[in-house]
Amino acid sequence: MNYRIPVIPGDGIGPEIVAEGQKVLEAAADKHGFSIDWVSFDLGAEHYLQTGELVSEETLKELSRYRAIYLGAIGDPRVKPGVLEKGVLLSMRFYFDQYVNLRPVKLLEGVWTPLKDKGPKDIDFMVVRENTEDFYIGIGSRARSGKSRAEFEVRRTLYNIKFGLDIESDSEEIGFQIGEVSKEGCTRVIKYAFDLAMKRRKQVSSVDKANVLSDIYGFWREVFLDVSRAYPEVKHDFNFVDAITMWFVKNPEWFDVVVAPNMFGDIITDLGAMIQGGLGLAPGANLNPEGTSMFEPIHGSAPKYKGQNKVNPVATIWAGAMLLEHLGQSRASEEVVAAIERNLFEARIKTYDLGGSSTTSEVGTEIARLVRAL
Repeated sequence: MNYRIPVIPGDGIGPEIVAEGQKVLEAAADKHGFSIDWVSFDLGAEHYLQTGELVSEETLKELSRYRAIYLGAIGDPRVKPGVLEKGVLLSMRFYFDQYVNLRPVKLLEGVWTPLKDKGPKDIDFMVVRENTEDFYIGIGSRARSGKSRAEFEVRRTLYNIKFGLDIESDSEEIGFQIGEVSKEGCTRVIKYAFDLAMKRRKQVSSVDKANVLSDIYGFWREVFLDVSRAYPEVKHDFNFVDAITMWFVKNPEWFDVVVAPNMFGDIITDLGAMIQGGLGLAPGANLNPEGTSMFEPIHGSAPKYKGQNKVNPVATIWAGAMLLEHLGQSRASEEVVAAIERNLFEARIKTYDLGGSSTTSEVGTEIARLVRAL
């Protein structure tokens, strides 16, 4: 079988780490009797600075023909912060309706964690983050003293929403942001979490801040309970976001599948990355189970390390393993993760962030060798 996979190397260290991911995925493909044709797309800072274009409708339509996209990193100091992230990354997430951000928080053998007396058996859970709603819908503005009017619109495949705000203020200036969650949006991501838990240890933990933001997150809780009734064999519990950060540090073994609204999911997954060894070991997937999904490391483009061949490619390689799983190549995916773990356990070839001196490409070559050897 042949897979055509779009690859977006992106900015900063993106091209270097993606190249190592491709190397490892090709080794897995050779071993397991399938092939990969990479289809390159030039999106990111260079494209934007040369053309003034972030991502065109034509490019989005072309990418929508594929099941999976492999992404390096987006972000460049020459471009105002947020322009590339919103104009490229969020545009793709919303266009492809990638409503699940999936993050494995798993401590591999041979990796140090800052949590005292915790090991791989204690840190092994999945965070399912809602990826298209909440305060990330991008609606907000500022208003000066007096009367003003603001109008906003949210367009999704599930629904369209229009907001009209009449503002009267005697403050010199205010800033405001609107968040929203829908019954449809909550239901589908919570259902995904329960379905995932059925394949694991049958436990789902919900995250919210319903004690303060009761309208938006109280609604999230109601939908969570509605969905849970269809899964009587799955245990469930509720956690305020401030409390769950404490429990991640104190008792990570309590968790199996964690499901969270967009903003809180963003926060807790960075904490999850650190307890599993750091951002260099943290992969992520933006999923539309029925459409086009995208796989990437959760770290940024680290422009100060661009071209130095020194950063850790493991998160990107692991994201590639998630891509293979998504394509139905489960055995190949498992062997890529096993090769990553063997490399980390042996600790002979590792990058500076893990206390070593190996290059990015040396790590990729070693993991590809281990894939073939397993």
